[in-house]
Amino acid sequence: MEKVNWKVEGMSCTNCALTIDKYLQGKGLEDVRVNFIGGDVSFTLPEGITKTEIQKGIDGLGYHVKNGDLAATGKKKLFKSHLERFLFCAVFTIPLMLHMIPGVHIHWLMNPYVQIALTLPVFITGMDFFGRSAIHSVMKGIPNMNVLITIGAVASFVYSLYGTFTGQAAEYMFYETTATILTLVFLGNWLEDKSVETTQASLRKLVSSQKTMANMIAYDDQHQEHIFPVESSTLKTGDLILIKSGEAIPMDCKILSGEISVNESIVTGEFIPVDKTIKDQLIGGSIAVSGSVKAYVTAVGPDSVLGNILQLVKNAQTEKPPVQQLADKISAVFVPVVVGISLLTLLLNYTLAGQDFTHSLMRAIAVLVIACPCAMGLATPAAIAVGLGRAARNGVLFKNTRSLELFKDIKQVVFDKTGTLTTGQFAIASAGLTAEGESVGMDEVKRIAYSLEKYSNHPLAKTIAKEWKTGQDIRFTAVEEVKGFGMKGTDRDGNEYIIGSYKAAEQLIKDRTHNIYILRNNELLGWVDLADQVRPEAATLVQYLNSRGISTILLSGDRRESCELLAKQLHISEVYAEQSPAEKLERIAALTAANPTVMVGDGINDAPALAKATVGISLSEASQVAMQSAEVVLMNNGLKHLPLALGLGKHTYLTIQQNLFWALFYNVLAIPVAAMGMLSPAFSALAMGLSDVVLAINSVRLNFKKVA
Repeated sequence: MEKVNWKVEGMSCTNCALTIDKYLQGKGLEDVRVNFIGGDVSFTLPEGITKTEIQKGIDGLGYHVKNGDLAATGKKKLFKSHLERFLFCAVFTIPLMLHMIPGVHIHWLMNPYVQIALTLPVFITGMDFFGRSAIHSVMKGIPNMNVLITIGAVASFVYSLYGTFTGQAAEYMFYETTATILTLVFLGNWLEDKSVETTQASLRKLVSSQKTMANMIAYDDQHQEHIFPVESSTLKTGDLILIKSGEAIPMDCKILSGEISVNESIVTGEFIPVDKTIKDQLIGGSIAVSGSVKAYVTAVGPDSVLGNILQLVKNAQTEKPPVQQLADKISAVFVPVVVGISLLTLLLNYTLAGQDFTHSLMRAIAVLVIACPCAMGLATPAAIAVGLGRAARNGVLFKNTRSLELFKDIKQVVFDKTGTLTTGQFAIASAGLTAEGESVGMDEVKRIAYSLEKYSNHPLAKTIAKEWKTGQDIRFTAVEEVKGFGMKGTDRDGNEYIIGSYKAAEQLIKDRTHNIYILRNNELLGWVDLADQVRPEAATLVQYLNSRGISTILLSGDRRESCELLAKQLHISEVYAEQSPAEKLERIAALTAANPTVMVGDGINDAPALAKATVGISLSEASQVAMQSAEVVLMNNGLKHLPLALGLGKHTYLTIQQNLFWALFYNVLAIPVAAMGMLSPAFSALAMGLSDVVLAINSVRLNFKKVA
């Protein structure tokens, strides 16, 4: 089964997305995702169905696949944008509206046949877009907003034609209404497109960073090195490249030679340059501040770090939280309901309100034009697009929109210890000697420790070997690592050395609080205590959560003593130590049942708990299993971004509520006002377009609001 990702033009609202979604699912496609903001359409193509067939179907609905197999042979359009349509129509509409200006009366412009000539180009252009879309949507069973525009424009145009050809033009002529409706709706659609486009600013910034030039290194048959520029999109895994100061890193790569200072803010949100050298990884899209390196490409396109981020954000945008599902249901029945209200307006005005048929029809058309299902459909996606874009720009990746909505109710945050609140990198905190150890001295004890630990891959052993490296090692005839115990070694003189856990020294000392014990010939020489380094941002984060009334909990498999010491240092309120993965899962289940809970972890043993929590959060350097189990991933500088994630979740949901209120309030207020004749069809057309702009502007505010 093939995964297909397309860009589709022509989607202007949720109804359009629903039309395409219903068509694709009706064809038996799986994992269908449609996002009208950005035009992303993806699905899994089963055997027996071709992409060409699906593309023809989407084109038949009135939309156009930009990057499909038929893109090159597709029908060439006269107008490429709503702005071009508006400008073309405005040339013919402005003369029709001149008589509305006080004191302006051009007699020949009032001739009905002149007005037909001016209106026809506008009407044909409008029907080519709105009419075609309306017919396709009705045939698919999901009428969109273009149905309302089409009915209104056709009604006023046919009504005017009737008056012209029956000699009653003075009473029946409303050609300017037809032209004005279509022209102003094109203007409104262009304003809507520009507004929605601004909600994608953060995502476009990430996309543009993928499109760069690269200096590719190649060798001729004489083994001479040649460097030539290529587009980054043409690079493949294993290609050699040269990266110079001031250039963008074209794709994920690993340094072969040289040193470089890199600004990785495009992914991490941190502008302080990071120094990189041989064997270090470089992230595509980051900027080389100084230095130059030769590197080989390790990942391209969707497999790169930036590609994964973009795909996560796009997938999240197509997820529908419960509040969006409700809006979709309303949008799906909105058009038939408005058509019914319009017909009712015509009948009631004509029969009960004493209006003549002309005024009754104008009021019915105003109802059709001012109603805006797009506002209902745009309310949630616009806010989510901005929220997810700002999060991605700052190193917070939401895998779905469900977690955005759930953040508003979070009452407690549970942290794993090692690798989450701490860096997972150990340092020697203290060391001590026994009486026997005093007789040989600390330098000799360090030499023993280093000589044994350099043979071990245990993280604690590596720390000791690194910090206590000496120039003269003990020459062992035999070295053995005993799991759960430690290292054993015998030198040429038959002396036996041991460095290990309390098990190695339990017959010699009752104090079991130290991490490492050092013995020679069954005599205890000393001990070493190591401490996991606390992340520099951990204390500030816990203080922030406590100040917001969010409970903080430490849940770890580590020893109780070290957990309680860390909790006291960071002012964490509750501690659950020495927990197995099963016990962690059980504890999280209980905590989540009591209150909405965030779990932050990084290890394989955290994966079940991350999946069970209300919202699971992992760090980007976490195990793959942990990252897959979590709903939110914090990129480099991990915990630093947690307040932003929590704040964006709450404020995005608040913005959605504001948008939905405005959309509902607008339609509830505007439709009755139009039905009572207080708004002309022309003004209704402009007001309909501006309603979407208001929602987009409110959503864009999320880019600048203080959320944490």
